[in-house]
Amino acid sequence: MTDLETRAEPPGPATTLRRAAPALLGYAAVRVLGLLALAAWSAARDKSAYTLLTARWDSLWYGRVAELGYGYEVRLPNGDVHSDLAFFPLLPWLERLGAAVTPLSYADVGFAVSLFASLAAAWGIFAVADRLYGRRAGVCAVLLWAVLPVGIVQSMAYSESLFTALAAWSLYAVLTGRWVVAGLLASLAGLTRPVGLAVVAAVWVAGVVSFGRERSTAVLGGARVTSRALGLLLAPLGAAGYVLWVGHRTGKGPLGYLDVQAGWRNGFDGGYAFARFIMDKFTSIPSALAGLALIIGVALLIRLYLAGVRGRQPLPLLVYTGTVLALALCASSYFGSKPRLLLPAFPVLFPLALALARLRPWRSALVVGGVAVVSALYGAWWLNGSGPP
Repeated sequence: MTDLETRAEPPGPATTLRRAAPALLGYAAVRVLGLLALAAWSAARDKSAYTLLTARWDSLWYGRVAELGYGYEVRLPNGDVHSDLAFFPLLPWLERLGAAVTPLSYADVGFAVSLFASLAAAWGIFAVADRLYGRRAGVCAVLLWAVLPVGIVQSMAYSESLFTALAAWSLYAVLTGRWVVAGLLASLAGLTRPVGLAVVAAVWVAGVVSFGRERSTAVLGGARVTSRALGLLLAPLGAAGYVLWVGHRTGKGPLGYLDVQAGWRNGFDGGYAFARFIMDKFTSIPSALAGLALIIGVALLIRLYLAGVRGRQPLPLLVYTGTVLALALCASSYFGSKPRLLLPAFPVLFPLALALARLRPWRSALVVGGVAVVSALYGAWWLNGSGPP
């Protein structure tokens, strides 16, 4: 058997949920704090907090796809074309389904999906961290994910929470040798966001390495090999299916989706445009401070990722996190959205979670509580200001 499958049989869902209860309760408390802060801040500015969460920015595009299907685009004066084909279909499908079977609007369903998916994501993050490092580290990992500065996005009618839930449970399935489940969840993640590629890559790398190890040790099991092969086959179907469909619809072949993204001025340039964006900040003292903060933030992400490498995180987690970081940091546009694009990179928090878990409980509570208050206030200010692009 492979290294990923030699550990004790994973507990069942009921046991896992009981173990995760403190993490989920803590996560819910942080999210409620963030929503209360947003409601108070929005009321003071005579704005609707619910509108900010459900009917602005990308949530409008998802809702329109759910209601009318694909085919809407906006042509800007500079010639750019913003097409709804840039938005992957799983969230709109769920919004349409929910609106069909309940009296809720598409926006209401999107909000509900985000709330439930964020809890599923928190549970999945706990399950992964608990399996690798123990229960206390799992709780700390969930709380750290909850108190991220842009954690309020986890409660918006966006696809970040849904994607993170699918990614976390797919990775957990890989770690526990449930390859068909991992492949199915990876396929669904590929229908949720372009970064679904990261989940597919993690499943494929882990599967190929497992095949290689078994071949080298002459340990092969027919049923296990078949399930792993099926999981690898299933993993890319979601993303590949949607990308190919977009290519067919646009008449531009397999690369049609890249043309759609180009209309939004999205692309992959290895981080050149982002580096220029940061350097352009150094024109005055206030903006220079923002540029310095961006440099420190990127350096911290890289350091945490390398800490995971040194800490011998399992290969699928390293592949997944590295791909999410690369796609987020090296995209050529929408620099203000990078913090929320990094939300799914939860394994990067594991070194911090381990450090937090080593503190006395009251110290951990003070740290998390203080950061949660700051995060709630920042999220309220952010959504009432520029917010996600």
